[in-house]
This record gives sequence, structure tokens and C-alpha cells, in this order.
Amino acid sequence: MRASETPALERLTQWAAGHDQIRALVLESSRAVAQAPIDALSDYDVLLITPDLRPFIEDDAWLGAFGTPLITLSDPLEEWGAESYIRMVLYEDHTKIDYILCTVEVARQIAQRQKLPEFLDWGYRALLDKDGLTTGWPAPTRTAYIPTRPTEYEYRALVEEFWWESTYVAKNLWRDELMAASYSMDVVMRHDLLLRLLEWRSEIDRDWAWKPGAAGRGLKRALPPELWAEVEATWAGASSKEQWQALAALTALFRRAARNVGAALGYPYPDELDRRVTAYLHAIQRMPR
Repeated sequence: MRASETPALERLTQWAAGHDQIRALVLESSRAVAQAPIDALSDYDVLLITPDLRPFIEDDAWLGAFGTPLITLSDPLEEWGAESYIRMVLYEDHTKIDYILCTVEVARQIAQRQKLPEFLDWGYRALLDKDGLTTGWPAPTRTAYIPTRPTEYEYRALVEEFWWESTYVAKNLWRDELMAASYSMDVVMRHDLLLRLLEWRSEIDRDWAWKPGAAGRGLKRALPPELWAEVEATWAGASSKEQWQALAALTALFRRAARNVGAALGYPYPDELDRRVTAYLHAIQRMPR
């Protein structure tokens, strides 16, 4: 346990120890992994195991046991095949805790099936286990959330979608529709497509064993400095001139990274598609309004 974490984890453990309905408290995700990079604002992700979910989902008063909540979000979880819930809480002292609630029966099934749900597979540590529910759990493989090597079809589809979306940026910049152009460039091209490509680029250097952070966290440290400098150059201000410059920088970066990834994987890059769409973008930019 890191020294900076001790007060928060001790408070959580003491609270869970005194609560009869909480049978186990499990720390999971990055704070449960000794070598994972964390900072003062990193979340505490904890799993609460209880025989009955109802007292915790019908009344959120229990969230105040740690401190005064500043803001809370609540959602059901369904992706791991069992009834469970999450309460994400940011407290007034800046501590953020994501509580996942599951039943004792689910904890027993994990031991019986010898298969961890993804959020536990990255790493976990039992802080409190009154009934030995976690003692039979398998060790984490730490393979969850690591991208797999794309097929040639997946590679080609990503490249084609990127160039397709670039035409919407050009059209909306010509129309002076900054909001629509920004959506295509910032959300689709940069975050959905370029980010995935750069993660592939990083995995190639790390033999497909690196876990990317959510929404690009950690990518700056994972990429060569000169490549990250090109990423930074793809952001721009609100003027039309700056937006066109950003589009040019974004497409140039994507082209270079996609060729590198394709060469490493043995997949051909669609140069003719690139040439035709780039010519279209230039034509729209020069077209009088």
C-alpha cells in the first residue's frame, strides 16, 4: 500500500468492517497494481460484496460514510453477466471512489468458474474478506483491455473511415459550421480513429502487452517524443485558417502512422484512396463560398 493511500483505504476498510452487510471489500484497477502510474487525483476503484444489493441501491445515504459527496453518478452494470451496480462519487476533499456492488453469489461464481471479470483481471487486492469469498479467485492475467493485433480488414476499415470522415470536416469548414467540423475532426477522426491507430503503433513497439489508458491517457509517455509533437500540432483555434491547418496536420500524422503500422503488420496502405481524398480536401478548401 502506498503511503499516500493509507488514510483513504484505512477509512474504507474500517467502515466496511463495521457494516454487517458488506462481506468483502476489494481494491481493483490501477491502485491494486504496485507498478501502475497513479497520482493524487487517481480514482479508488473498490468492489463491495454483499448478500443483498437492495439496501445499497435503494438509498445512497451510505455513500456519505467516507465523506461529503460533491457529485454522484449511478449506473447498473451488465457487461459481465450478473446483476451489479456502480456508484461513482467525487467527494468534497477531492477523493474519487468508484464503488462496484455485487452479490456474494457472484463472488462464489468467480471462484467456481476460475475466470475474472475484466475489471478485476487487470489487478485486485482484498482489503477485507470476512468469509473467505476471494480466497479461491484466480490470479489476474493482466491482459484485459490490451488491444489485440488488428486483422487486415480491421486495419483497412479504420483507414477508410478516417479518410471518409475527413470529407465532412472539409464540407463543414467550407460551410462555416465549426461545431459540426469539430465533431468530425476531434471526436471521430482524432479520438475514435487516430487514437486507436496510435495505440496499435504503441503495441507494435511493446509486443501487444501494453494497456492503454482511457481516452488516450498515458499515450504521451508511450509514443516517441517526435511523434507526440505531431499529435499536439493537430489541435487548433477556432478560426477557419487554423482549422484547415489542423486538418492538414491531422491527415499528415495519420498517413505516416498508418503506413508505419501497415508495414509492421504486413498490410498495404491504400495510397490511391489517400491521394484522391487529399485532392478532394484541397479542392473544397479552394472553392469560393
